[in-house]
Amino acid sequence: MPRLAIHQDFLRDLIRLERPVAQKVLDTLGKFGQTAHAGAHLEKLQDIRDPRFKSIRIDRQYRGIVLVPDSGDLLTLLHVDTHDEAYAWVRNRRVSVNMATGHMEIRDDAIIAETMDGLTRTPETTVDKLFDHVSDGELTRLGIDEQMLRFARMLTDVGMLEALDGKLPQTQFDVLFGLAAGMSPEEVWTDLVGSVDVPDIDPGDVSAATERTLHKVALVDGPEELMELFAKPFDRWRVYLHPVQREVAFRSYAGSIQVTGGPGTGKTVVALHRARHLARRGGRVLLTTFTATLTRSLSEWLRLLETDEEVLSRIDVLTVDQVARKLVNDHVGSFALLGNEEEKQIWRRIRRRRDLDLPEKFLQEEWRQVVLAQEIGTLDDYLKARRVGRGRRLGSLQRTKIWRAVTEFEQELAERRYRTFETICREATRVLGGLATFPYDHVIVDEAQDLHPVRWRVLRAAVPEGPDDLFITADTHQRIYDNRVSLAAVGIRLGGRSTTLRINYRTTGEILTWSCAMLADEKIDDLDGRRTDLAGCRSEMRGSEPEMFGAATRHAELARLVETVNGWIDAGVRPEEIGVAARSETLGQSAAEALALAGIGALFLSRDRDGTTDHVSVTTMHRMKGLEFRCVAVIGVSAGQIPADNAVTPLTEDATTHRNDLQRERCLLFVAGTRARERLHISWHGEPSPFLKLSSGR
Repeated sequence: MPRLAIHQDFLRDLIRLERPVAQKVLDTLGKFGQTAHAGAHLEKLQDIRDPRFKSIRIDRQYRGIVLVPDSGDLLTLLHVDTHDEAYAWVRNRRVSVNMATGHMEIRDDAIIAETMDGLTRTPETTVDKLFDHVSDGELTRLGIDEQMLRFARMLTDVGMLEALDGKLPQTQFDVLFGLAAGMSPEEVWTDLVGSVDVPDIDPGDVSAATERTLHKVALVDGPEELMELFAKPFDRWRVYLHPVQREVAFRSYAGSIQVTGGPGTGKTVVALHRARHLARRGGRVLLTTFTATLTRSLSEWLRLLETDEEVLSRIDVLTVDQVARKLVNDHVGSFALLGNEEEKQIWRRIRRRRDLDLPEKFLQEEWRQVVLAQEIGTLDDYLKARRVGRGRRLGSLQRTKIWRAVTEFEQELAERRYRTFETICREATRVLGGLATFPYDHVIVDEAQDLHPVRWRVLRAAVPEGPDDLFITADTHQRIYDNRVSLAAVGIRLGGRSTTLRINYRTTGEILTWSCAMLADEKIDDLDGRRTDLAGCRSEMRGSEPEMFGAATRHAELARLVETVNGWIDAGVRPEEIGVAARSETLGQSAAEALALAGIGALFLSRDRDGTTDHVSVTTMHRMKGLEFRCVAVIGVSAGQIPADNAVTPLTEDATTHRNDLQRERCLLFVAGTRARERLHISWHGEPSPFLKLSSGR
């Protein structure tokens, strides 16, 4: 009886079809999957390069393309489109097996041949070829086959290669692109090929190759599983690992390891698999991050990945603050949490009593970013402390006055039994230092770029230093809070153990390009203080350009939002696959109300409220972090809102902090834009944000 496999590209085609057509596809494939002789429904195709491709009739207008190997019983659904477009897609494509990875590959032979023919006709010049520095043997070892080797030897410019993205076998394209970007053959082997060890690869066994291509193909066991996959087409890939990611997730390390990468490169997926891997070995694992919203998502995704309750019982999915609060509650006693507004009032009173000519916000941040961050306990230590990134210069007299204000603030907290999140973490670190045993064997940190040093000290104290102790994923381009840290300064020694993921598996290239423009020319450091950039971060997927819309009024902007969301839903996107991001809660609430008045189910997400089925998720840009949707609308990208006036220190007050604040606001817009997989709608009312001029060229 034939078995079915569904290629990820088939699902992308399916969800872009109008609802009635998509339903016909599902009905046809449901019958196809239930039939013992499924091959009988397939039609031979004429004038194609690879006779292993067959078609399946959806209706008079639409056809599906199926790979039927010469041997084996695995049929793979690859593509669905109108009759003419489906035949145009399949006519010149060919399937092969990558001899380095053992994976199934698809290429457009005609495009490759035409390009090579054009290069042959080009007059010979003395320009160096792009891959002169790499031998044929190295290219072959990296999985470059004979046709692609001839093609590679003709290239003189990386632009020629980039123009064929999506037409070449993807892994071979990645290898060539990595080499062209300056990676060594060994780096390409480790980062792109994935150090895959597949013995006895048979170049003719497409079935075996397909079964090994699990980062692209879902194997379906029966019609029920087929329909379940179609009901939630991307859930399965939410927790799937690319071979590159698998190598990172399952390797043993001599100590702490940092995994970096741009948005959508799979850092969270790697963290999830790492947690399960270590728990399956019997370890007590803490999987942690910054926000409660993301921990709830991590818990949900972990259950998609692992069903064994015994394994799950060894994994705590908690924020660092939740870990710290439990420790302090259990070992010190109850306390009251100081609210943001009351904290401001305390600093304001102290500032007035001491007649300080510094804003209370400056005093707050000096306490958080210098005193707490560096564990400063005396005036002498504060007078000698480095204040990197704080901007405003302070003399000894000013520091002495600030220290007295800090002392008074902490005394008031102690007298009233108040704690902030940071002081809870400080106390939790002391508690951990006094325990006879460590609570965890392994700590895995996702979205690590926004953790304050006091939170890092909790994590360092929660696990013994040694092999596989801390596994850290981060992208400092997505840093949306003021917390900057050097891991070495908080006792976390990487010893050069760091790896970078470069391929975005979530967001289309068009959306990624637009979003990256937010951070053009920004100087951003990683968690060890080294300069980092997004060079080499790219997407495999192609789609529509982001839609930009400017309105005269807020009412008109929200009306366009309703129209856009309705259009997405009419095109077959489920409400829960749609996200709306606003800079402020006020605008977000207004958007949720406008959608509800139009008959669209919408929920405003908060710290304690997640999205639900059949509702559009509306929230702030900060709470969008770590989430993803098929379609995203980022609203209110207006002057005065992005960057938010009240979030940016005036240039005249502190130039360094002003620059840091602007960078943080850019990162926030970058994060919001990269939550979208397929469609991105950007809107504003009145004057657009000055950040938009960077990406639109206006």
